[in-house]
Amino acid sequence: MNSGFGKHVYALIMAGGIGKRLWPVSRKQMPKQFADLYDEGTMIAKTVQRISSTVIADNIFIITSEQGRKLIAASLSGFRPDNIIVEPSSRNTAPCIALATAHIKKRDPDAITIVLPADHLVLDNQTFIHIVQAGIEIASVKKGLVTIGVKADRPETDYGYIQVDEELPIPLAFAAGCQFTLFRVKAFAEKPDLTTAVEFLESKDFYWNSGVFIWHIDAISREFERSMPDLYKDLLTIYESLGTEKEQKVIEDVYSWIHPISIDYGIMEKADHVFVLTGEFGWTDLGSWDEVVKVAGRRSLNPEEHSDDRLVQIDCENIYVRKPAGKVVCTIGIRDVIIIETDDALLICKKGESHRVEEAVDTLRRDELEEYL
Repeated sequence: MNSGFGKHVYALIMAGGIGKRLWPVSRKQMPKQFADLYDEGTMIAKTVQRISSTVIADNIFIITSEQGRKLIAASLSGFRPDNIIVEPSSRNTAPCIALATAHIKKRDPDAITIVLPADHLVLDNQTFIHIVQAGIEIASVKKGLVTIGVKADRPETDYGYIQVDEELPIPLAFAAGCQFTLFRVKAFAEKPDLTTAVEFLESKDFYWNSGVFIWHIDAISREFERSMPDLYKDLLTIYESLGTEKEQKVIEDVYSWIHPISIDYGIMEKADHVFVLTGEFGWTDLGSWDEVVKVAGRRSLNPEEHSDDRLVQIDCENIYVRKPAGKVVCTIGIRDVIIIETDDALLICKKGESHRVEEAVDTLRRDELEEYL
C-alpha cells in the first residue's frame, strides 16, 4: 500500500444490527457481532483484528448503539473510546454512514474510508486485505466509489447482488499475481427470489454484494449532496456541532426525523462512478444457522480436539448442536436438524429452514415474550 496516504486510511465498522436470525444466541442485549460462534473470539473482535493489518488503531471507528458501546468495552479491551460513534436509533446504513462520515471528516478531511460490517466472516484474510488495499489505491484518486463483490457459487436469495460491466485494469502495484478482478458496476440488485437468483448465477456477471465499501471522504460527501441532499444537509449540521456542547442534541434531533434507507438504495444505485473488486476470500455474512453450520463443516477441525462427551447421538445423521458448557444433550433417530440451546431458550430447526428463525422471533415479540429476545 502506498505509504503516502496510509495515515489517511480509516476503517468504519458498522455494529448496530441485532442479527435476529441467529436467535437465541443473538439477542438485543447481546447481538450477533458480540457473539463467539466458533470459539475463536467475537465477530467484532475478529473484524477489528482483520482490518488492523491495514489501518492503524487510532483510525479504526465503530458505529453502534448505546448497548453496543457498553459491549465493546467487554469485547475489545483497550479500544479507543472516542472512536466509538453511538447512533440514537437504528436508521439503516445511509444515515449510519453519514453520521460516521461527519466524525471521520472532522478528524481528517483527506480521509479514505473502508466501511465494513462487524458481523461477517472472512476465512482468507490475506486475499481479502490484498483486495482492500487495491481498493484504497483506486479510491485515493477521489473519482468514484469502490465496493467488493464475491463470486457467487449458488443461487443465494439472502444476499444482494452487483452486476458488473466492463473489466478494467488492476492498479500496477497489485497486478502481479493478483487474485481479483476490477469492473465498472452496471447495477445493484436487491435480494432476489430463487428464479431470479438462478438467472443471476447463470449470467456470470452478477456477484454477491459483500457490504464492504471504500471511498475518499470527498467522493462520498459529493454523492450524499447529489443523491440525498436532505441527509447531506443533516450531515453538515452534525459536522458543525461535533466537539461542541450541542453535539448530542443535534444528533438526536437529526435522528428524530430522518427516514431509514440503505446506502445501496440511497447512494450506490444512483452514483455515476462505482467500481467493484471481485474475488474469492471465504466470505459469508453468517445470516442464518444454516450458514453457521456450513462454515463449521468447511473448517479443517481436528475431531479429537472438538469432541464433547456430553453430547450423545444414537442413530443420528447430519446433526448440529450448540449448547451451554456442562450440559448433556442426547439425540436419537433424527437427521438434518439444528439444535441451539442457551440458558433460557431452545431452538430446534430442520436444516434448510433456519431463515425462518426470524418468524419465530417476530412471534415471540407479538406474544409479548420480549425478555427472551
